[in-house]
Amino acid sequence: MKLIGSYTSPFVRKISILLLEKGITFEFVNEQPYQAETGVAQYNPLGKVPALVTDDGETWFDSPIIAEYIELLGIAPAMVPREPKAALMVKQIEALADGIMDAGLVSVREQARPAAQQSEAELVRQREKISRSLDMCEQLLQDGKISTDTVNLATIAIACAIGYLNFRRVSPGWCVDRPLLVKLAETLFQRESFARTEPPKA
Repeated sequence: MKLIGSYTSPFVRKISILLLEKGITFEFVNEQPYQAETGVAQYNPLGKVPALVTDDGETWFDSPIIAEYIELLGIAPAMVPREPKAALMVKQIEALADGIMDAGLVSVREQARPAAQQSEAELVRQREKISRSLDMCEQLLQDGKISTDTVNLATIAIACAIGYLNFRRVSPGWCVDRPLLVKLAETLFQRESFARTEPPKA
């Protein structure tokens, strides 16, 4: 099995962690999706990572789809509940975390533009998305919909999103007034799967 991705992508990290937590052996193929000479497009016509190539030669792309494929393999531990509505809730939280990652990526790309071309309105819009979404994650923890000591698709995705915010220094004050999110991140960051997938220091 091959995982095509970038060491700095939070979406790729999410999939790497799922594979590591389940003890699934895979080869990591480091590809930069934004470089012209990249090989990513041969796996995903959208030119985005991650992509997963199975031992049978099947290719899957888009991180929620890959996460679902991995779960279909039936390898413990389960990262999504079997009960359909509970599974849907976990996947919705994954979508929320993925949205935080997306907003972080947009912010990073916007700030990489020449200063005169940057849109402050766009940066504010992304910061507000991130803030609202983190508030919802904190509320989900308060309400017991997710737990700081649970390892599943939802909590892994949230921790990957927070890891990306930290790595790119997007929303540096995210931890203020969100103690349960801080606890969740600290708990998961101590796991071997997170330590092994930490993005390289710049």
